[in-house]
Amino acid sequence: MNPLAPDWLAEPDDANDLAAGVWPDTIRRTKKGELSVGGMKASALAERYGTPVLVLDELHVRERAERTRRAFETAAARHGGSARVYYAGKAFLTSEVARWMLAAGLNIDVCSRGELETALAADVPAERIGFHGNNKSVSELERAIGVGLGTIVVDSPIEVERISAIAERLGTSQRVLVRVRSGVHADTHDFLATAHEDQKFGFSLEEAESAVARIRELPSVEFVGLHCHIGSQIFGVSGFRESASRVLELHERLLGGGPVPLLNLGGGFGIAYTRADTPAEIEALADGIVDAVANECAARGIDMPELAFEPGRSIIGSAGITLYEVGTTKPVVVDTGDGSAERLYVAVDGGMSDNVRPALYGAQYSARIASRTSEAPAALVRVVGMHCESGDIVVDNEYLPGDVVPGDLVAVASTGAYSAAMASNYNHVPRPAVVAVRDGEARVILRGETIDDLLARDPGLVR
Repeated sequence: MNPLAPDWLAEPDDANDLAAGVWPDTIRRTKKGELSVGGMKASALAERYGTPVLVLDELHVRERAERTRRAFETAAARHGGSARVYYAGKAFLTSEVARWMLAAGLNIDVCSRGELETALAADVPAERIGFHGNNKSVSELERAIGVGLGTIVVDSPIEVERISAIAERLGTSQRVLVRVRSGVHADTHDFLATAHEDQKFGFSLEEAESAVARIRELPSVEFVGLHCHIGSQIFGVSGFRESASRVLELHERLLGGGPVPLLNLGGGFGIAYTRADTPAEIEALADGIVDAVANECAARGIDMPELAFEPGRSIIGSAGITLYEVGTTKPVVVDTGDGSAERLYVAVDGGMSDNVRPALYGAQYSARIASRTSEAPAALVRVVGMHCESGDIVVDNEYLPGDVVPGDLVAVASTGAYSAAMASNYNHVPRPAVVAVRDGEARVILRGETIDDLLARDPGLVR
């Protein structure tokens, strides 16, 4: 094993294999060794749409959405309750994705005016949309309340007053959830943990009581429940179990002042980015979380509220791959302290502009040569981008066949969530297209940008 490789990365017997759970459901190797997904060959996709290109397995997304809804509805029904699921639009949202979610029986969660307008333009009923955010603008709130949004998750005392004033002026009443910080630290990266005390989201458990009391005084605001989200890329149920216990203690106290019909426990369910990741099946997560809520309610002698959940990544993340073309390769010899070892740098025609997660918080990914297979011995590689940053890493540690060369197509797995959604024009690089594939057909669901698109934003250019 190469001493530069992390402990979790085992050298594979076959550097062409596709780890189960990491890649889209319909991905295959053709007889000639090329990757295909949704019945479309990698070379055909690259030729038609260029590289980089993000490819989504449509059937994978739809199946995960339906399976997630069924899992939580079934778990809640066992206890005589009900559950609803919101697709977290921040993972990746287009009109097509919104329609897929509606068809699967999901609602949509948004956290900006752009996400809200996308959902509305896709004919998502306003009552099936929830609106998050720690700093919603007055104009955003006016739009949300004006169209009759299902729920707004309030994040501060100032926002409570804003919503009240806007709803009163519009002659309506707005349903709200109060976001609370349970104090439970999710087992995830610090940037992804959202329920500890020293951060920007929500009210403490103590502050929430005062916020609810104030909301109940306001005739134009209707308190419908509590919301708590402990983080993202979470594999187990222990954090949810403890968080639910703390939030239900508050829930019970609030029942003394009126009904608390809904409890939204967020989401953040993890996916496998590498073969070392072992996320729980969604049914096990649903059963574990809902059972914990039901048991806690029974112990307190209170009815179980309607439950809501907001998975995003777990529905769409592993459905996506990004195809790149290799531009250069370069072996780099590294002093290990006990000698030296070699890592092969493989530079591709994208990078942190189309996937910032590795640079932002060291996210790990898996990669394979997509255009062919090879019998060459596995080599430890670092797939890097074309941006002027040493931190522009696409895949930090991976084994690929050692004969990877310029012109090869490389596929990076599990890029369906938070890749296109977080893409930028750093170094004036156009953002790539997103293409949905199904049954041997492909169609663009998010148009790729061109250089002309970038130049059109510069009013100093006369064209």
